[in-house]
Amino acid sequence: MKKLIRGLHEFQADYFSENHELFEQLAHDQHPRVLFITCSDSRVDPNLITQSKVGDIFVIRNAGNIIPPFGAANGGEGAAVEYAIHALSIEHIVVCGHSNCGAMKGLLKKEKLRDEMPLVYEWLQHAEATRRLIIENYSDRQGDDLMDTAIAENVLTQLENLKTYPVIHSRLHQNKLTLHGWVYNIESGDVHAYDPTSHSYLPPQSQIPSYKPELDEMPPVHFPGAKWLSPEQSARIYQGSAGLNN
Repeated sequence: MKKLIRGLHEFQADYFSENHELFEQLAHDQHPRVLFITCSDSRVDPNLITQSKVGDIFVIRNAGNIIPPFGAANGGEGAAVEYAIHALSIEHIVVCGHSNCGAMKGLLKKEKLRDEMPLVYEWLQHAEATRRLIIENYSDRQGDDLMDTAIAENVLTQLENLKTYPVIHSRLHQNKLTLHGWVYNIESGDVHAYDPTSHSYLPPQSQIPSYKPELDEMPPVHFPGAKWLSPEQSARIYQGSAGLNN
């Protein structure tokens, strides 16, 4: 606590004082243009990773960067999504997974959590589509390779979950909203973004029209991606909690 209190004092004396006008503006309203959905993991800091200022991004954080399908849960995730789109007119949503994710480790061994951490077990039910997808399509992978695949696939599953929200479905239809899937590597600091055309994770700047891949040092991470989403698995996503135990 001493460290936190010392940091609070430094914030008030230095950062806040130097950016007083910005906070004065933010006191009346906020106008973020990106909804950033990521994990609660202490090693993942959305503002630090993107070098965003206060007020630039609207953030949802939870274990495993999970967004339950519309109607599947009464938690704050759905309300925050709806508010971000309807009230704040968010134009971009980023779902950002990360390396060595504890939630994904738990998902791959979910039954062990039933007695030890029942609340975590219940929460990970909302990522059951990811677990089933991994089991049915990646039986040849093990260890870190399996873990990395689960992390990347879970990002895509959450993008599918987002599409079940009426307000998002409507904005996508109007071409007023864009969804992005990212994976952040803690060790290297690299971020890769999912490209639905090539089914690969590429550097995020590749989504900018003027981007020249030959100038980037990060190679693409080829990944099967959403083409593995079977009709049965898609149905599980859209059925919400009613389909989780079927």
